[in-house]
Amino acid sequence: MGGIGAGRLRVCAAASLIAVLAPAVPLQEARAQGVKIELPVKKSTALRMGPRQPPAAHPPLAPPEGYPERIEADVSTRSVEVTTDFTGHEILVFGAIDNSQQPDDQGHFYDVVVVVEGTPLPIVVRRKSDVAGIWMNTSAMVFSSVPSYYAIASTRPVEEVAGPKVLERHAIGFAHIQMTPAPGYQFRYNDYELAAFKAAVIRLKQKEQLYVVQAKDGVTFTGRSLFRSTIALPANVPVGPLVARTYLFRNGEVVSAHIARVTLERTGLERLLHVFAFRYPFTYGMFAVVLAVVSGLLASAYFRRDAR
Repeated sequence: MGGIGAGRLRVCAAASLIAVLAPAVPLQEARAQGVKIELPVKKSTALRMGPRQPPAAHPPLAPPEGYPERIEADVSTRSVEVTTDFTGHEILVFGAIDNSQQPDDQGHFYDVVVVVEGTPLPIVVRRKSDVAGIWMNTSAMVFSSVPSYYAIASTRPVEEVAGPKVLERHAIGFAHIQMTPAPGYQFRYNDYELAAFKAAVIRLKQKEQLYVVQAKDGVTFTGRSLFRSTIALPANVPVGPLVARTYLFRNGEVVSAHIARVTLERTGLERLLHVFAFRYPFTYGMFAVVLAVVSGLLASAYFRRDAR
């Protein structure tokens, strides 16, 4: 019995030594060999399981490969003042791609699309027809919501960036601008006629330089993850909030998106006249008539004096 007890003690001691020196041995294998393993109750800091925490002074670890990319963007200014001598303004949209997988700064791995959209406003489109040799308005279409300004800048043409379904889902491109017909006009025209009215709106807006496309080098990469784009606002841009949407594409799909806002607001004499005209229209009209009459009389008296 003493020998057997001593043998068991030697086996337990050997098993404990094996468990300490080779903790990676599976527990099932040890049980199959009939060895009883008893783990010590006291915790040892030298054998702490799991990865060690890096020191606080060290930089954070890089995210693992396959971590979803995220785009961060901003605009150069949040507010643009519109005065009587306003001749236009340029907005710089810049940003970076977090966890960029792009190998270089050539911009072939990702596509970035920037869409700047103005305040939706109602608009009336009229179609003229030849009636007895005279061009007359024969039909009209009223849209209750049409972007007052729409600009696109991208690394390459948006038709090459993604398919029509993806572009339509995110309202990217002139063909996918959201134009809402006014109540009573939804079913007045068929799809072909409605598309013709929408095309007319886009054509007129382009003529006024309110719908702009910068397909070639509209967005440029300045590094593996940094990009920038310049959006030009014309002098006739409607006053109001602007929304700058920035999309990150990879393999024809939107990976990430970001939204920034810019406000166009009147200041100075421009704001004073606008508030006066809209809050007191009758008084403003009478003031304009009186001002015109007085100006005409003063001009007539001045030129009459010169004639003498």
